[in-house]
Amino acid sequence: MFRETVDVKVNHIAVVGNPNSGKTALFNALTGLRQKVGNYPGVTVEKKEGRIMLGNGAQAVLLDLPGTYSLTPNSPDEEIAVDVLLGHLDHTPPPAGVIVVVDASNLERNLYLLSQIIDCGLPVVVALNMIDVAQRNGVTIDVRKLSELIGVPVVPTVSTKGIGVPELKAVLAGTLMPSTKPRQWILPEPLQSECSELKHLLLKNHTLTEPQAFHESLRLLCSTAGLSLHSDRYAPEVVEHLRQDHERLARLGVDCLSTVVEARYEWIQRIQEVVLVRRLQSGPTLTDRIDRVLTHRVWGFVIFFGLMTLMFQTIFTWAEVPMHWIGLAFNGVGDFITASMSPGDLRELIVHGAVAGVGAVVTFLPQILFLFFAIGVLEDTGYMARAAFMMDRIMSKVGLHGKSFIPMLSSFACAIPGIMSTRTIENRKDRLVTILVAPLVGCSARLPVYALMIAAFIPQQNVLGFFSLAGLTLVLMYLLGIVAALATAWLFKRTLLKSETPTFIMELPPYKLPSLRSVVLHMWSRSMHFLKQAGTIILGVSIILWFLATYPKQDNASRSEQLRHSFAGQAGHLIEPVIKPLGFDWKIGLGLVGSLLQREIFVSTMGTIYGIENASESSGNRTLVERLQQDIDPVSGRSTYTLLTAICLMVFYVLAMQCLSTFAVVKRETNGWKWPLFQLGYMTALAYSVTFVVYRIGLFFL
Repeated sequence: MFRETVDVKVNHIAVVGNPNSGKTALFNALTGLRQKVGNYPGVTVEKKEGRIMLGNGAQAVLLDLPGTYSLTPNSPDEEIAVDVLLGHLDHTPPPAGVIVVVDASNLERNLYLLSQIIDCGLPVVVALNMIDVAQRNGVTIDVRKLSELIGVPVVPTVSTKGIGVPELKAVLAGTLMPSTKPRQWILPEPLQSECSELKHLLLKNHTLTEPQAFHESLRLLCSTAGLSLHSDRYAPEVVEHLRQDHERLARLGVDCLSTVVEARYEWIQRIQEVVLVRRLQSGPTLTDRIDRVLTHRVWGFVIFFGLMTLMFQTIFTWAEVPMHWIGLAFNGVGDFITASMSPGDLRELIVHGAVAGVGAVVTFLPQILFLFFAIGVLEDTGYMARAAFMMDRIMSKVGLHGKSFIPMLSSFACAIPGIMSTRTIENRKDRLVTILVAPLVGCSARLPVYALMIAAFIPQQNVLGFFSLAGLTLVLMYLLGIVAALATAWLFKRTLLKSETPTFIMELPPYKLPSLRSVVLHMWSRSMHFLKQAGTIILGVSIILWFLATYPKQDNASRSEQLRHSFAGQAGHLIEPVIKPLGFDWKIGLGLVGSLLQREIFVSTMGTIYGIENASESSGNRTLVERLQQDIDPVSGRSTYTLLTAICLMVFYVLAMQCLSTFAVVKRETNGWKWPLFQLGYMTALAYSVTFVVYRIGLFFL
């Protein structure tokens, strides 16, 4: 993380490249921990910045732009990348230079984007990335000749290993310049003359450089979106001339886009003939051989679900020891404060409000870390692309395609970036369906709730001698979310948002060893976000809840009676009749209400409530798990919580919305209240009805 000073001029350098080119890995290698993540003003496309220290002691800010295949954008995140490069965003300064990350193993496709950026007259350095993968595939690239032909510096890199990073920094420490080569690819007539006329009009009416005017004229002539998108940005003279250009070219039967693409690729082919040396492959590549197994119609799914099961098993078992240590540490902090302060409300607030509430959630940080680490490894190896490819077979059955699976997969970490990543889906109805069902996939905020219930009530025993029952329960919760998401998507695609099932074309990147640095950075940034929530929102909610659970005070009342008659207790008993059919009591009701803000607040709420109710010295060191296990209903004399209660609570959290931030993002993504309100309503109804059925069936059997 870093903070920019306002008195020092810092150059901004954009990092751009095709998806799967290793762009983000290179960004991480250059910036390390000096990163911050937010959103571009006015949109929910992620803005990732990082400070870089250059070889001459100077500094720069790198902007990691969304992956794009060209400067003719087809989705909102690609539009952001283009607007940043061309300086169209008010809140983001035009870049002083551009690092174009080129996948050396797929030079032809990557050079297309590079050619467009060079045409814009931008100062460029090429990071020829994954050079090791190209060599393994029998491809050798003459780097010096490539640099001569395109007129910009080219630095071979292997971002996952840090190879080429010092050399790239040395180039950035100098002065980046636009390409010195004149444009090598030729436009045929009459497109060339129309482009020249439009370029002169743009130069006359707008503040553009000649290369920028050339790029804009090509983009406008090739646009298939119609003139309405351009009428508010360009002078009336330009818009009218553009309309006439479209009409003239249409009469001549000229397809502008395909003509430009063909012209660029002819030039790229000429470059490849000079700079590429290919060795004959004696057989299929290593990636091909691995894919025969991992993308097999049968074994591919077996391996996929096996990996998911293993991931959740390790999340639960490996995190147990560090979770215990964190719990002991928070108990120690509470004991220290209790011994150091005189009795009173302030001590109660700190120990049983702040420490108990935040500690109950932070205890589950190791599981969050293991989850993000596992997802990072699977993404970095290239396996996640295979998972999307395989899931296309299932997604097509519900009317979607594999591209919708990627946002759902992202939702395992958090539904918000998952929903934001639906911007890559071109079809509006498919995008809406994916947004509506993405929160059903089990996010990391649900993990503390699952872990608490599993640790307290799921028997500690093994199944088939290897799998723990606790780990399998966790897997089942995530599978329930996936099944619910697919089922609701199938329903929406046949009713509210009916449309044809789109075809799915996806590039599968080569397998590579994961970069430990990139994975750890990803894990660190997400875990810091989790801790910030614990230190701000959860702390604030815990303090407010402590007050509501402590006042008004009752003279000569026991802790339990005091809690029942507090503001929180009265509110809990008020909503208890609504949730009683689900097997929940008033304490769980308070947790459900509190977790409307975000799901993990349920755990902090229970920690605060039981911290207040069991605040005597003799019970002060008991964990929240033990307090839940030992809680007795004063009316019936039986355990308040049972195995059935735990199952019902987990099912409810699988299906319920319970996240105000997600609600706000959906409102922003859909530009209105209609769909977020519908989503909140259908998910709440689904959670209530399914939990009710599970509880009734459970009562019959248990």
